[in-house]
Amino acid sequence: MAVIYLRDVIEPDGPVPPYLQLADILAGRIAREDWQPNRPIPSEFQLVQEFGVARGTARRAVAVLRERGLVFTVPHRGTYVAKAAPGPADEG
Repeated sequence: MAVIYLRDVIEPDGPVPPYLQLADILAGRIAREDWQPNRPIPSEFQLVQEFGVARGTARRAVAVLRERGLVFTVPHRGTYVAKAAPGPADEG
């Protein structure tokens, strides 16, 4: 279960690793539909600039989103929001 952060702020000394905090923040943006399916998410560089994290932290956060099935990466093009899986109300 993902933690929902009230502010989009990374707490570097918190109990949750920064890359997981960032992944949860980005997942929240996807869940709120701030970013639409098949549209790109910010680049690693943009995430580094916005959140003040290392590039490796941004990269690991995006990898977590890929593992969760929330995004997909197209080589040399970027990372995009995946289409939402149909929920129980959408089936049938």
